[in-house]
Amino acid sequence: MAQQHLDPTDPTTAGPVTADALADYLRAQATEFLRALRLHRETGTGSSGSSPEEPVDAARALRHAARRITGTLHTFRPLLDPTWSETMHPELAWLSGTLAREHAYAARLERLLLALQRLSGAVPFPAQANAGAVVGSRTSPAVGSRSARADPVPLKAEPGNAGPPTHPATPDRSNLTVGAAKAGALLERQLTLARTRSHSAALQALGSSRFHAVADNVAVLASEVPLTPAATTTPTDLRPLAAAADERLCDAVTTLPLLTAGHPYNAEALIHGLSPDPAPHPQDAPWHHVRLLLRLRRYAHEVLDGDEARVDVRMLTAGTALNRHRDASEAAAAAAAAARTPRIAPATAYALGVLHADQRHEVEAARFAFQQSWEKKAMSTR
Repeated sequence: MAQQHLDPTDPTTAGPVTADALADYLRAQATEFLRALRLHRETGTGSSGSSPEEPVDAARALRHAARRITGTLHTFRPLLDPTWSETMHPELAWLSGTLAREHAYAARLERLLLALQRLSGAVPFPAQANAGAVVGSRTSPAVGSRSARADPVPLKAEPGNAGPPTHPATPDRSNLTVGAAKAGALLERQLTLARTRSHSAALQALGSSRFHAVADNVAVLASEVPLTPAATTTPTDLRPLAAAADERLCDAVTTLPLLTAGHPYNAEALIHGLSPDPAPHPQDAPWHHVRLLLRLRRYAHEVLDGDEARVDVRMLTAGTALNRHRDASEAAAAAAAAARTPRIAPATAYALGVLHADQRHEVEAARFAFQQSWEKKAMSTR
């Protein structure tokens, strides 16, 4: 008989998990935050540190601890002092978001340049050697994935030519090779500028009084967790709040077009992507929301399980698919934004259009992977 794992959110199969577990988890994450901050201050923000990897690891650890504290405050808010929680939550979210942007732009540039190289068959772009030296890590492009084999549809720079084609077009290899180098150079200029500005913003944030106030509050959290009087005097089970996080995730997944995601090609998504409207892709937001809820669910289970937390392979696979979805959708948006640059050469616009379509196919591949993973999870719980 197969071994059955207990669900820590199910009161019928697991013992009570009290607020002490919540306090222990928050103290541990606050300690990780302070350890990363100390490492960051010792090694500096540039390459002058004792090891080139240490500043990267320190910044990543700061982000990870800040996200975990923020997510825990969100899920278990009824057990925490409301005034303190409402103050800390947005400040930690601001910090983690600010620290993540520099790496996001660098990873996006690397992804797009690698895709251009793969699509055009050209030699690697010089910027690729530098694009990897970033803070933290994101999901790398799935070279050789289903989307890489799909027929891309070019995106023209002019709004009047943005209508949906009757059939997916086969890329003109000669035009793509000519335009790829200029498209890569344009993307490098735009995204490197954005990365530089994000780096400056991160340095300013880490030296600001706002950040010092956050660090002071986290230092207090490392020794004293502000639980509500009811949570400290009466044994309170954390499982209903964690179960509510599970339910929010499942409810959000039910709103996703999983039936459409089960097909290899979603033409409607590409039509939306070819629109001249620079607003975020209308189909992506629900998937991004599910990714956030999946992360909150993971943090809740870390609180319940403690050091004995086991890896849920299906949920891990689902999370990886949603990370790929986020990376590809943001890369497609960057390619579309570059294609709207005034007075670019037709070959450059063509290459950016092929690149945009390629990344939207990556989005569809990620949705398909999530759908497969989630359906396996649903079947395993029946």
